[in-house]
Amino acid sequence: MTDRGASALKLSEDTFTVGPSQFHWDGTGLTIDINEVATPHCDRVRGQVKIHPSSISDVEIPLHDTGRHVWRPFAPASDIEVNLNKSGWQWTGHGYFDANFGTAALEDDFSYWTWGRYPLENGTACFYDATRRDGTDDLAVALMFDASGGVQTFEAPPPKTTFNRSLWAVRRETRADTGFRPTQTKMMLDAPFYCRAGVQTKINGQISNGVHEALDLNRFRSRLIKPMLAVKVPRRKNWTFS
Repeated sequence: MTDRGASALKLSEDTFTVGPSQFHWDGTGLTIDINEVATPHCDRVRGQVKIHPSSISDVEIPLHDTGRHVWRPFAPASDIEVNLNKSGWQWTGHGYFDANFGTAALEDDFSYWTWGRYPLENGTACFYDATRRDGTDDLAVALMFDASGGVQTFEAPPPKTTFNRSLWAVRRETRADTGFRPTQTKMMLDAPFYCRAGVQTKINGQISNGVHEALDLNRFRSRLIKPMLAVKVPRRKNWTFS
């Protein structure tokens, strides 16, 4: 992930380009071409990711009463192909594609949130829980998507359940049946304010291995933490398309 300026952006009806990388929608699938430099060792990351949705959802969830933050789960259930330039970075499997949009800084409106996506026999469960900074009711989104893109809300979603903190001691919780304690199965990204991991939980009696994230926005807004992003995320101020 690289921070780039406006000169590095191009947008058309079906393609979004950021510097040397791009997203392209061909009408049935999304192709992501990657050509970036990783930190901290400046390794080149090149390759392609293809996402083949089983359906496209029209769900759009406002995350705040002001409308300043929106979650858009475009393809809750997909097949995915990954082909990158490192040994072992080629695989196919079950995938997902979503996006967040907003007109305000996340840390201005939220202090903490968790998100989880868990495949089940009859669909895909997605949970979005957040603590709003203004003291209004916390966000609690619990949805079940089927293979055709249909969506239903959980009548009685499983309760929020805490589990082990991340290596940076970020607090973590997700939805789980009463009496079941979720566990991490795979670490994906661990930062002082953010953690993404494979997590096993139990939903409506089914064991599911999904993807979970926790974001501590009190930590993120700290003057001690924000300067670290400049080290972790490369910045390229000037970019011109040939």
